[in-house]
Amino acid sequence: MDMAVRMNERVREQKPSDIRTFNADVSEIDGIIKLTLGEPDFATPEHVKQTAIRAIEADQSHYLPSRGLPALREAASVFLASKYGTVYQPDTEILVTAGATGGIYSSLNAMLNPGDTVFIPTPIFPLYIPISRMAGGNTVFIDTSNDGFVLTAERLEAVVREHRDSAKVLVLNFPANPTGVTYSRSQLEALAHVARKYGLFVLSDEIYSELTYEGRHVSMGQVLPEQTVVLNGVSKSHAMTGWRIGIAAGPAEIINEVAKVSEFTITCSTTAAQYAALEALSQGQNDAAPMKEAYRTRRDFMLGALREAGLEVTNPQGAFYLFVKLPERMSDSWKFAYSLAQEAKVAIIPGASFAQGGEGYFRISYAASMEDLQEAARRIQSYMATH
Repeated sequence: MDMAVRMNERVREQKPSDIRTFNADVSEIDGIIKLTLGEPDFATPEHVKQTAIRAIEADQSHYLPSRGLPALREAASVFLASKYGTVYQPDTEILVTAGATGGIYSSLNAMLNPGDTVFIPTPIFPLYIPISRMAGGNTVFIDTSNDGFVLTAERLEAVVREHRDSAKVLVLNFPANPTGVTYSRSQLEALAHVARKYGLFVLSDEIYSELTYEGRHVSMGQVLPEQTVVLNGVSKSHAMTGWRIGIAAGPAEIINEVAKVSEFTITCSTTAAQYAALEALSQGQNDAAPMKEAYRTRRDFMLGALREAGLEVTNPQGAFYLFVKLPERMSDSWKFAYSLAQEAKVAIIPGASFAQGGEGYFRISYAASMEDLQEAARRIQSYMATH
C-alpha cells in the first residue's frame, strides 16, 4: 500500500521551499558567496542575549500563557504604539507567535473556510501561498510587476470584483520581500477603502518595518484597524531569526480565533526566547538603527555595482533585498541562478520563486558583510562582462 497517497491531499500538493532547496544545492559549491537567505548577519544584541541567559539560570523553563508572556505583550503594545501609532490592548489584542511564520499560519487558518479566496500581490515571499492552500483557500495572484511592484487600489478592486462571492483575505507584505518596496499612507488608505467595501480581512506582514530607509513606516493597523491583523516581531529588527518570536496584533474578536490556532499548534512560544524579546522591545527599541544604516550603505554600494554591470535594479525603500532584472536575452531565472553559482560562485535566488511577475528577475540579499558584497559584486561584473 502506498501510504503517501493516503496523506492529506492539500499538503501533498505543496512543494518544499524553492528558496531553501536552491540554497542547500549551491552550498556545496566550494568558495560560494551566498546572497540567498533573508538572514541578518549581525549578532543578537548583547543585552538581549544576557537576558535570556538570566532567564534560563532563574529556571524560567516552564509553560507560559498560550497568548504569550503578559509583560512581553505589554512591551509589544508600547513598541507598536510608539513606533507606528497603532493602539492594541495587550490582554486581548496581541498574541505572541512562533516568529512571523507562526502568525501567518495561525491567522490564515483562523480566517479561511474551504473555498475562500486569498488575494496575494506578487512577486512575494512564497510562504503565504502553501499555507493558504493547506487551509483550503484559493489563491489569486495580482501581478504588480508593471506597477512598480506596488498593488494599486484599482487593480485590487478589479480582481476582488471577479471573486466577490468568495473574497476573504488580502495579504500585504511591506517593506516587501523580494522587492524592498513599501507603501505610503495614501496608497494604504486607497487599499483600505477597497477592503472595507468588500469586507476583506487584511493580513499585513510588517516584519521589516524597522528597516524602512525613506520616511517613516506606516502600518496598515493604523489605517484599517478593524479588519487587519498586523504581523511584526524581533527577527529582522534585532537579528533574532532563530529565536522564533513574532507578534500578531488586531481586533480582539479576530485575535481570539487566531490565538486558538496558535495554542492548538504550539501551546506557547519558547519561554526564554520570550524573555529575550521582552528585553528587545522594552530596552532595545532602537537596536535596529545601526543595522539599518549598515544595510543602507550596503544597498547603495550594491545598487551602484550592479548598475555598473549593466543590470536594471529596483531601488528598495526597505528590507535588505535587491530585485534585479535578468540580463537581456535571458528569460529563465533558474538557469541564470545556477550559471552564476557555478561559474561566478555567487548564489542568488531565482525570481521565479516569488510567483507571478518574479520570472525575469533575481533576488539578492545584502544582509552580508561588506567584504562579501564587494567580492560578489566583482564576480558578478566579471560574469556579465564575459556573457
